[in-house]
Amino acid sequence: MSVSRSVLMCARALAVFSLIVLVSTAVFAQSTAQTPPDAPQAQQRPANLPDYSRPRAMYTFYGPYAGRHVPPINLGNVHRVQDVMKDGKMMLSLSDAIVLALENNLDIAIARYNLSIADTDLLRTKGGGVNRGVSAGVVQGTPGGTGTAFSSGSSGTGAGGTTVSPGGAATGSGGIVASTAGVGPAVPQFDPAVTGTVQFERQESVCNYGAAICGGLSSIGANTTIADFTYTQGWATGTSANLAWNNGRTTTNSPFTSFNPNLNANFRLSMRQHLTQGFGLAVNRRFILTARNDRLITDAAFRQQIITTVTQIQDLYWDLVNAYENVRVQQEALSFAERTLSDNRKQVEIGTLAPIEIVHAQSQVATAQQQLIAAQTNLEYQQLLMKNAITRNMSDPKLATAPVIPTDTMHLTETAPADNLDELVAAALKNRPELDESRIDLQNRTITKKAARQALWPTLDVVGFYGGSGVTNLDYDSALYDAYTNRNPDRGVEFQLTIPIRNRVAQADQVRSELEYRQAEMRFQQQQNNIVIDVRFSHYALEQARAQVKAATAARDYALELMKAEQKKYELGASTTYLVLQLESSYVQAQSAFLAATTNYEKARVDLDRASGFTLEHLGIMVPEAMSGTVTHEPTVHEVAPRTDAPPAGTQPQK
Repeated sequence: MSVSRSVLMCARALAVFSLIVLVSTAVFAQSTAQTPPDAPQAQQRPANLPDYSRPRAMYTFYGPYAGRHVPPINLGNVHRVQDVMKDGKMMLSLSDAIVLALENNLDIAIARYNLSIADTDLLRTKGGGVNRGVSAGVVQGTPGGTGTAFSSGSSGTGAGGTTVSPGGAATGSGGIVASTAGVGPAVPQFDPAVTGTVQFERQESVCNYGAAICGGLSSIGANTTIADFTYTQGWATGTSANLAWNNGRTTTNSPFTSFNPNLNANFRLSMRQHLTQGFGLAVNRRFILTARNDRLITDAAFRQQIITTVTQIQDLYWDLVNAYENVRVQQEALSFAERTLSDNRKQVEIGTLAPIEIVHAQSQVATAQQQLIAAQTNLEYQQLLMKNAITRNMSDPKLATAPVIPTDTMHLTETAPADNLDELVAAALKNRPELDESRIDLQNRTITKKAARQALWPTLDVVGFYGGSGVTNLDYDSALYDAYTNRNPDRGVEFQLTIPIRNRVAQADQVRSELEYRQAEMRFQQQQNNIVIDVRFSHYALEQARAQVKAATAARDYALELMKAEQKKYELGASTTYLVLQLESSYVQAQSAFLAATTNYEKARVDLDRASGFTLEHLGIMVPEAMSGTVTHEPTVHEVAPRTDAPPAGTQPQK
């Protein structure tokens, strides 16, 4: 065959293949790039957070087939931990505690992986796969700091935080075991695939009819070589293509074969278009749209994680302040008891007091010592909880043994904040991440409803095909030339119609998708109702806590004055040891009640921020920094004041 024929044949083959690639590129780009105008946009991720929604580059052949490395977990503490260490103590402000938690807390670190997991779902659906779903709950593995919140959210036990869906449907006998998410017509595989088959075969057959019949041969043998290649591609329009290129060479010793060697080449291009079920961008891109919405759900869930953890850290901090101050109170109580015991001994020695009073005072000293040890051990436990919450590990012996000294105290303003309750409720309904998750979940369920409804339709496809073939015994180039020069064309069109007679499976999926949507709507309304109650409850709790602080302050001051008056009367001989010890005990109890009241007030203030959705805004926390794990903007904490007094002596338990 001449060189010009070979060039023409190759040019035709290349043109057919190029047409397929160009069409696939254009339509696939359209199917993945077009986004409905009202589709939500994912939040911009930090630069140091890998974007796993993008595939590996194809500029190297092995790129799509090499695994992607995920860095090992980092269990080292950030340098900021060392910055707050002073003389072997962790001098911790509330702002420091919040920043350290955003950078170190393991609950946040675990939830951070959900962002990247959602990216992998988006990548998977771009290739035509079904999304696997995302974790949308709150990770609550940090002990302590439970607070007094009226919770309207949900938490789960999965590694990423939950097995509970945003719409409220749960696993188990009381909930929906498997939802209709994903039902509908099958989605084409958007990633093209090339399949190649090369086969070598040797076949021998014994001649059972005698050598004369078989041309004097006792057996007939044949050598066959096959080289077949197939290119497949699908698009979001409901279109799919299949290009098959088949080649074969057979040689035999049979005398009855017309062509020996027998060389054949053929190709066929088939294009299938769904006309009813599976037609259109909307139904075929539903997994991509759902995956994009799931990314938004993980963004909202991560915001909820930050709010939950930061609220927990603030509660832990005020529990630590309470324990810290309680040690001081119990030290003062022990000092009162020891001083009374010393005075009693002196008076017994000079004969002005009965010896039984020494026993009474000794009993009070023992009780005060026991309460001091209990306060010190509780302080040590609160310090442990705080260090666990703001560090990733405490393997450093210096960190493990370092006491945590809170450097902030409560600052109660003279007038109560003028918070408008209706405005707080409106803000909560706008800002709460749980409602954002449910709103997006309703969008996903709308997508599912449309797909389930289309799955009710009969299936009607149109298939067009064109091909050519060539057979010769001369050389392979001749067979290839015949196949690609329209010498032996093969063309046609066919329609395929499938009508399910009863269609019960599709009917069940369709009505179930509607029921699940209505259930999710009802759950959304329930969430709104619960949030309204949550805000009002937190607002009432704050008002009550503020009143409790004022009452506890007055009671403490009154108890102090009574104790001082009784001590003066005792010094003048006008009172008894019993009355002095009783009023000293009352004063200690009043101080403890004051500490409890201030702690409850701070927790109530923190909880109102959480309930109204203002935690991040009031503290000035930037979500992208929490996503990256590197905080550069210090939080702004209100209604706290720096501590001016020295740490109490003996903050560690006395063994």
